[in-house]
Parts: sequence; structure tokens; C-alpha cells
Amino acid sequence: MAKRRSLQEDATTLKTKVKKSLTSSDNPEGDSTIRSLRKRLRRVQRKVRTAKRREEQRKSKKAGAEA
Repeated sequence: MAKRRSLQEDATTLKTKVKKSLTSSDNPEGDSTIRSLRKRLRRVQRKVRTAKRREEQRKSKKAGAEA
């Protein structure tokens, strides 16, 4: 079984893939591969944001319980 990459690593690789495909494409608006890459990138960014929110919430709860 392969190692899972972190969400930040996924986001950075997707960003580079989107940039690369945008420069090489003639019609970036109608290209379905670019659209799917952007969707994946947005999905990963959402996951990163929710993970950060969860972590902040956990830290604030821990600080409140200690006080």
C-alpha cells in the first residue's frame, strides 16, 4: 500500500498541473481536463481549510480546558 500524501502536497502538485496545462492549451475555457483539474484543486483546498479549522478548534478547546 502506498503512502498517502498530505493535502498541502496534493494542492501544490495540482496547482502546477493546472498552470502547465493552461499554458499548453489553446482553448482553456473549453478544455475538460483543465476543468477537472480545477475541480480537484478546489476540492483539496476545501479539505485543507476544514482541516485547519478543525485544528484551530481543537487548540482552542484544549486551551479552554486547561484554564
